[in-house]
Amino acid sequence: MKVLAFQQLPYRHLPDDFAEKYNSVVKTPYFELVDSKLMHQDHVHFLDEMLHAARCGFDGIGLTEHSQASYDVLPNPNLQLAALAYATQSEGLDTALACLGRALGKSKEPLRIAEEYAVLDQISGGRLIAGFPISLSYDSNQNQGIPPIETRARFAENIQLIDRAHKEKEPFAFNGTFSKHPHVNIWPRPVQPNLPVWSPAVGNPHTLGGILDRNQVFLYLSWFGPKLTGRVFKRYWDMAEERGRDRNPYRLSFLQCVAVGETDEEAHREYGPHVKAGFNTGLGCIPPSSLGIPGYMDIRGVEAITKDPGDFGLFPKMRTATYEEIVDSQACIVGGVDTVTEQLLELVKEHRIGNLLLMTQHGSMPTELTKKNISLLAEKVMPRLREEWEKTFGADDWHNHWWPTGLSK
Repeated sequence: MKVLAFQQLPYRHLPDDFAEKYNSVVKTPYFELVDSKLMHQDHVHFLDEMLHAARCGFDGIGLTEHSQASYDVLPNPNLQLAALAYATQSEGLDTALACLGRALGKSKEPLRIAEEYAVLDQISGGRLIAGFPISLSYDSNQNQGIPPIETRARFAENIQLIDRAHKEKEPFAFNGTFSKHPHVNIWPRPVQPNLPVWSPAVGNPHTLGGILDRNQVFLYLSWFGPKLTGRVFKRYWDMAEERGRDRNPYRLSFLQCVAVGETDEEAHREYGPHVKAGFNTGLGCIPPSSLGIPGYMDIRGVEAITKDPGDFGLFPKMRTATYEEIVDSQACIVGGVDTVTEQLLELVKEHRIGNLLLMTQHGSMPTELTKKNISLLAEKVMPRLREEWEKTFGADDWHNHWWPTGLSK
């Protein structure tokens, strides 16, 4: 089993009434809300915390991409990953580097992404995991001005171009609908002959089918709580079986928000306000209508949501969700070491999860508390998770074909 520390980079100093006053991440006013010194501090703390996770023994560290969003100010996460790649390399840390979001449904320069990924793989000595989500609708269609009907077609063309750019032995011409290149011959190429690809998605049947057909890893982002959306996993494994894919647990990656203390009481007291703020002011400020602008979703996705909108779980009320609702739904697992470990083990065993990502920083959570969360997870939760996972699935029964090959382990 692989366990990764994951973080977004929110601006941690939003006012208490943010969720009531600003209900759209697309139009949130920057200069009205941001102190430049605090924004600088948040960026530095983010890098410190990710390095702390690598030093603590997490198998990997992960981050993603969001544009024009106060809850994740990482418009190009490869900038931060370049710093982390060099720092971990210089310290001799063989931590995997997972860039879980370069959204290809909105990209107008896919070759730039191919080149940046190749550079990251070179700096890290072959430790990169490449993430290729389609794109959030509001980001691609509102922020970037991509016509909704083009989003998925652009994704399909871009992922094909990037794959060829990394692997083709000779320069080639590419005459696509959205990109046209008389010569494609990027320098450098990745260290790894085949970059492992993890594809973030929320469970659209069409998207899951593409992930399985390309033999990639499905990364499920559980913002809504696995109690409400666990049927997405069943859909995935059923589709894998239909397509002749095995039930290798490493085909599935799962992101879970988590906050651990020495005791349940301590965890709720220390983390509670920050967890609530993170959900109310982050995802809660994305209007539900902005996640599915007409034309963005294919007919199978529309049909699935129309029949049963339950895949979105707690999301429609995220802006006003109470802390109790967030914890009860397991949108964030909060508690002492035993509580957190038991709940994570239940999820991992039930849904055959081979790669577990733990989101360790939430909303306004300060850096020292974030590092405490990381340290407790590494020291007291991860060893038990790995031990029980091996008992359940077998230490040598499954091979992780989607793990960086530049690593020594």
